[in-house]
Amino acid sequence: MNARRSLRSRLTLLVAAAVALAIAVCAGLCWFVVRSELLRQVERSLDGRPQGVDWIGPYCPGGPRADPPRGPGEPGEATGRRLPLRFPPTQLVYAGGGRCVVGPTPVRVTPADLALAHGPPGGRAFRNGVTDGGEEVRVLTRNVRPGVAVMESRSLEEVHATLAALAWILAGVTALGVLGAAYAGLLVSRTALRPVGRLTEAVEYVARTGDLDTRIPVEGTDEIARLGVSFNAMTTALAGSRERQRRLIADAGHELRTPLTSLRTNVDLLLRSENAGRPLGAAPKRRLLANLGAQFEEMSTLVGDLLQLSRPEGEHEPHVEVALHDAVEAAVRRARPRAPDTHVEVELGPWYLRGDQAALERAVVNLLDNAVKFSAGRAGPVDVRLRDGELTVRDHGPGIPEEELPYVFDRFWRSSSARSMPGSGLGLAIVARAVRDAGGEVSLENAAGGGVLARVRLPGSPVRSPVTPGP
Repeated sequence: MNARRSLRSRLTLLVAAAVALAIAVCAGLCWFVVRSELLRQVERSLDGRPQGVDWIGPYCPGGPRADPPRGPGEPGEATGRRLPLRFPPTQLVYAGGGRCVVGPTPVRVTPADLALAHGPPGGRAFRNGVTDGGEEVRVLTRNVRPGVAVMESRSLEEVHATLAALAWILAGVTALGVLGAAYAGLLVSRTALRPVGRLTEAVEYVARTGDLDTRIPVEGTDEIARLGVSFNAMTTALAGSRERQRRLIADAGHELRTPLTSLRTNVDLLLRSENAGRPLGAAPKRRLLANLGAQFEEMSTLVGDLLQLSRPEGEHEPHVEVALHDAVEAAVRRARPRAPDTHVEVELGPWYLRGDQAALERAVVNLLDNAVKFSAGRAGPVDVRLRDGELTVRDHGPGIPEEELPYVFDRFWRSSSARSMPGSGLGLAIVARAVRDAGGEVSLENAAGGGVLARVRLPGSPVRSPVTPGP
């Protein structure tokens, strides 16, 4: 049943029940406090009367003694002269079991009263009792002499009437409180859940239309406001991811169009020459096949780069301990055959870190490819240094215009001086991603004296971590 109720109705019921319970508890406590105070007032009125029995003596035949003379009353009971109504209801209890009633309302004697009569002088006790006529009274029993106790009583009729009236009043207050609590719960639920309603409408709108530009107005700093901020951040991230995917698809289609067109042209040329019965000579055919191989390699590299960048941020191979100096040395060995005329100077210090070794090696290879590509035909070497976790790769090429430096790590971005060279514009984007995954930073700047200086800073240590022995 609760599962079918709305959150607003459940919150209303919860608030109403909590307030109603609080009012009921307060009303019950109030009733018991008043009852206790009324009984104390009755006890104080009883306790303030004279505590001797001399004034009672004249009204009981033979006076107060352990064995009173038996009169015409009940067996074991002495019949005393009744006091006028202005005197308090009083009676004597004897240890032998008899009583002498000198007040207007005889009270039934209990074993507790007889025990007090048997006890030492000074003993006393309050209790609720009943008269012979069935009326409830408050009784004070005191031992005033050995074997004699005096019982004084006061009717509880007024107390019960007052408590009954108070109970009706408190019941009415509780009923009004429950109604007020229900109304207050409805107001509280409407006010408290209004931001939740806006959030629900926004989520439903996004689910229905796919519009990720929807924003929720955020007011305050409470949990609902934080939820709104999180929702806005989520839609912003989703919108950014969708935009990056759209750009990646568009840029990939643009970049693939050129090698595919070139491949198709060369294959068509080869097929036409064969179909026309005029095959190409050996030298032109070799050049054409070499061109096809280079284009296939370029397209394979582009597809590999696209696959690398298509993975979600933060998704990578499990991190292991990587000797960065070994990864850089392996990358240098892979890069040297691509530019045999370019001298590469290497100075490597030890550095160990946790990361994806293949991704880091690929990142260093991309940096070296850029460096040797722009250093080709120039006098300066490519300098590779690794010191205290900072890897620098410096070429002596034409450099990058200052206004283009902020875009060097964007996907498919290519400098105006590099658009005539082979490449897809994804190499530095892959470098930036691999370095971020390893917790490092990468930057490019124009070096003093010409060329570009790439800096990669990676957290780690010059000493290998101790190997934990197995169990």
